[in-house]
Amino acid sequence: MGILEGKRILVTGVLTDASIGFHVARIAQEQGAEIVLTAYPRPTLTARTAKRLPSGPDDPPPVVELDVTNAEQLDALADGLREHGFDRLDGVVHAIGFAPQTALGGNFLDTPWEDVATAVHASAFSLKSLTMACLPLMKDGGSVVGLDFDATKAWPVYDWMGVAKAGLESCARYLAKYLGPQGIRVNLVAAGPLATMAAKSIPGFEGITEVWTEAAPLGWDLRDSEPTARACAALLSDWFPATTGEIVHVDGGLHAIGAPTPAAPANG
Repeated sequence: MGILEGKRILVTGVLTDASIGFHVARIAQEQGAEIVLTAYPRPTLTARTAKRLPSGPDDPPPVVELDVTNAEQLDALADGLREHGFDRLDGVVHAIGFAPQTALGGNFLDTPWEDVATAVHASAFSLKSLTMACLPLMKDGGSVVGLDFDATKAWPVYDWMGVAKAGLESCARYLAKYLGPQGIRVNLVAAGPLATMAAKSIPGFEGITEVWTEAAPLGWDLRDSEPTARACAALLSDWFPATTGEIVHVDGGLHAIGAPTPAAPANG
């Protein structure tokens, strides 16, 4: 019996098998959950990737197209899930983040509002939008888990995505406040940098990763999404029944110590 036995969980953000969402879905299936995936912008790619999950190519989870910035698709989500046999959800995984290139890579001072709005809409407001779209199927409560990146600091090149993540963290706290009476927990997992397609699209991404590989007390492997996925699975389970509005750091411990101290210059 896995810790998610009998749970029905919606997972967003699965594009390839390098996606964090893919590994969350994989661990969830291994722990007994039944999974449904949402896909954007390439549902056919997500459908192919779904065949690599433990359920296998002959029985992949259903894939529902969903742009979390599209109000019509959000309004139709619950009915679309019911058509796939999901008349109940016990968990929702928000693994979505997007910012235009102009909002990243050192362009902070020159980014136009339209691109900032896109980043905030897709990366922060979408947590509320997705949760509310799934709410009709969560009548018995459940768990919402979002993927975060530490927003307490101004990281190199992360720019307006960092602002959007700060919004995501605040949004999660307010959702926890308003949905707690309905038995719905809302938590975030703040992972260290991982070598996903989204991360590689950030200009100068290596400027962030070098800090982790050098200074995380437990070490950090950019290619290993397993620790992050396990934390998500734990929060989706019944093992955290009284935890909500929380940010669980899965970053090798770097958040606790900050950046490495520069080496002292050599004498002479």
